[in-house]
Amino acid sequence: MTASNIHSNIIFSQQIETELENIVSSFPVGKVFLLTEETPAKLCLPLIQNLIDKYQIRITTIEGGETHKSIRSVEKVWEVLSKYGADRKSLLINIGGGMLTDLGGFAASTFKRGMAFINIPTTLLAQVDASLGGKTGINFNGLKNEIGVFNEPNAVIINTNFLKTIDFENFLSGYAEMLKHGLIKNPAHWEELMVYDFDNIDYEALQEIIAHSVDVKKWHVENDLTEKNIRKALNFGHTVGHAFESYALHEGRPILHGYAVVYGMIAELYLSAAKCGFDKLLLDQISKWMLEKYGKFEIKPDDYEALYELMTHDKKNEGSRINFTLISKIGQVEINQDCPKELIFEALDYYSQLSV
Repeated sequence: MTASNIHSNIIFSQQIETELENIVSSFPVGKVFLLTEETPAKLCLPLIQNLIDKYQIRITTIEGGETHKSIRSVEKVWEVLSKYGADRKSLLINIGGGMLTDLGGFAASTFKRGMAFINIPTTLLAQVDASLGGKTGINFNGLKNEIGVFNEPNAVIINTNFLKTIDFENFLSGYAEMLKHGLIKNPAHWEELMVYDFDNIDYEALQEIIAHSVDVKKWHVENDLTEKNIRKALNFGHTVGHAFESYALHEGRPILHGYAVVYGMIAELYLSAAKCGFDKLLLDQISKWMLEKYGKFEIKPDDYEALYELMTHDKKNEGSRINFTLISKIGQVEINQDCPKELIFEALDYYSQLSV
């Protein structure tokens, strides 16, 4: 079924083969391609093997992980598309996590100046964030998502049963983006996330909660596709978070994207309290809850300069200033906030001094 309150190209369904055939059948046989990662290839492709055979779908598999979100991986996709005669009337199906849907979307958007693509996200992070909203891209020169284009997929098919294939750490990584959605737009969504039972995950009930989170993402995208205004709200936690993520990778102690966003949200909630009047007691309560769930990436004052330097490369910046999205209260965002270096270091101090 397609959720009525969701944009029509986002399909929530437990019948993955049926939904996929509805889309694939409108493309010529032999003109449908599939990109996936090693783990989804083993766990998910058997569910659609009949379609793969019927429509002669050609499969490309790449290695998972941020280190493979590269131009070389895109070249591999392009080479297959070129070799087997893909054109603007072809379709690329991306089955995997956020790295895969970002990369596949970019490959499809740039091949012959653009061919159709759909996303079937297999991780929670991809289902609530990465596969939605039209951001595609790859990492370049040590910087996350440095190269990319805005281009919405023709469809996104969300099936919560795929989430049974991910470990709990990756589940929490995706949950972080849901927490962000609650904080920036929907207090009721935030409340349901606070009481969710992590010890007994109900995948059918989770589909409804995911729909609430997707609603937040879609609202911002539909009102500002190319991130000129209100879509910047979705960057809450990401200015500092991306710096954490890049720094952790450089240090040889990588962390998952959602964990980095959580640590970024803690720092940016501190900035929100300093700049926008966010309640300081609530700041402490949220920070405590987040660290209990996500642990901590340890940093020292010696690391602040490198983290700050990474923030200066953020794509949302305007000129020389670092552009933050902050919140004055749960559900109320304040975009285009300029914070001086001293205050950013204070926020990093606040985070680093918290105890797990």
